Amino acid sequence: MNFTFTSEGNSFVQNYELKEKESLNIQTLTGNDVLYLLMPDRFSNGDYSNDKFADMMDTEMDRSNPWLRHGGDLKGISNHLDYLSELGITALWLNPVIENDQPQTNEGGDLRSAYHGYGFTDHYNVDRRLGGNLAYKDMVKKAHAIGIKVIQDAVYNHVGINHYFLKDIPMKSWLNQWETYTNTNYNGHTVPAPNASFYDKLRTTDGWFMPFLPDLNQRNPLVANYLIQHAIWTVQEFGIDAYRIDTYMYNDMDFMNACNVALKAQFPGIFLFGESLASPMPNQAAFVRNNLKLPFRANIESTVDYQLHKAMLEGLKENYGWNEGVNRLYQLLTLDYLYQDPFKLVTYLDNHDENRFLSEIGEDMRKFKMGLTWLMTLRGIPEIYYGTELAVKNFKDPTDAEVRKDFPGGWKEDKINKFDMAGRIKVEQETFDFTKKLIQIRKESKAIGKGSFTQFLPFDDGVYAYFRIYDNESIMVISNASEKEHIVDVSRFEEVLKGNRKAMELLTAKETDLNELRLAAFEVKVLKVM
Repeated sequence: MNFTFTSEGNSFVQNYELKEKESLNIQTLTGNDVLYLLMPDRFSNGDYSNDKFADMMDTEMDRSNPWLRHGGDLKGISNHLDYLSELGITALWLNPVIENDQPQTNEGGDLRSAYHGYGFTDHYNVDRRLGGNLAYKDMVKKAHAIGIKVIQDAVYNHVGINHYFLKDIPMKSWLNQWETYTNTNYNGHTVPAPNASFYDKLRTTDGWFMPFLPDLNQRNPLVANYLIQHAIWTVQEFGIDAYRIDTYMYNDMDFMNACNVALKAQFPGIFLFGESLASPMPNQAAFVRNNLKLPFRANIESTVDYQLHKAMLEGLKENYGWNEGVNRLYQLLTLDYLYQDPFKLVTYLDNHDENRFLSEIGEDMRKFKMGLTWLMTLRGIPEIYYGTELAVKNFKDPTDAEVRKDFPGGWKEDKINKFDMAGRIKVEQETFDFTKKLIQIRKESKAIGKGSFTQFLPFDDGVYAYFRIYDNESIMVISNASEKEHIVDVSRFEEVLKGNRKAMELLTAKETDLNELRLAAFEVKVLKVM
């Protein structure tokens, strides 16, 4: 199709290809899924020819600089899908792949590249440095062929300062604009609050995320239409299975509801989850389908469970107390009545914006295994951040780049290859095997994947137990989050055990007599009641 555009006597022809609509087999996310989050630029470089381009705003690539691009790409991910399959991963979540043709920005005195992907400059092009549209299609196709679903990171709230439509902005109201530069207050409390000032609410939603990330005015129907059309096109063009929606609570909620409805109308099976790092728990619940009476009704089915993330860390780092330690985890989960479906929440221990989990818990492998076991057996859909399966550690000091390091072996010049067993040290291989076993248990258990969740109050200074039950399958997870051994009296669990006192310990394949149940310090057991 050819369109002719004329202005002041000049004209040009734009060609547009109207493609035949392909039938998609979108696979929604379920409780049996395990997500794997990675940063494409930091995972593996499969094509060195696309590392940098002279005609792009940022022409540098330097692996020795933590703030610049490192050359990872989509072909590199395709090359290592077998690694994810071996681990047992069923869904791959990539940080944004859309073009970020941004200049380097000065942040804290250092020039930084937009390697993270959150500053879009052309919605309809996957970044050339990642391989472009064809490489993305190829990766999605290969992932689907081995049973791995693909999750795309969506950003509706803002774009990069170098986006092509900002060079000749369609209208002033295309962006949320203020008399002087106004940053968002990063405060999710204001949006659902009935007593928050209009100014504070507006500052949350309409303030710019960063000076180089202009805030889109989603109340402008043309902007809303642009974003919704692009979202639909993306699913159809690449065949993705789910969207993770960045900075969900900073968006206009009417727009988000309309966008979610439009996507579901076209693709009923697509799974949608937001990022709402709000506190406390009711504020997080406000931005997902909930049972609350609020000024707005969120219609998205899931969100990343930031509150459970914090509670799991507190359960491992704090000593047992009335409101501390594992009691924090128990108390947090008692609030599941806030959600219409808490089993759809996406749970995690760490990600690209958090300290590495192993470092958070003092590099204590006992606590590491306990936290990972909680993640894989609690309600929700668990996410693993790349490298966690190999006990990677670090803090966000001085910047996020410290928790976004390259995967060893992803570059041909790497002397060590962690994708292969031969390149792993003992603790890395043990962690990989432990993670793989937990994923296998989750995938094979209907009780863990789709069963009910019943928890018991922590007792004996830190013993915490919960059950996952489906039909005749009953899984008991019991943890001793203290530094002393405990002999557990299981009679308190009789309403679930119903006289059964034999169980199979799934992590060790040993039969266990529950009448003689012992837990060492910071030991966790996953037991299938017989």
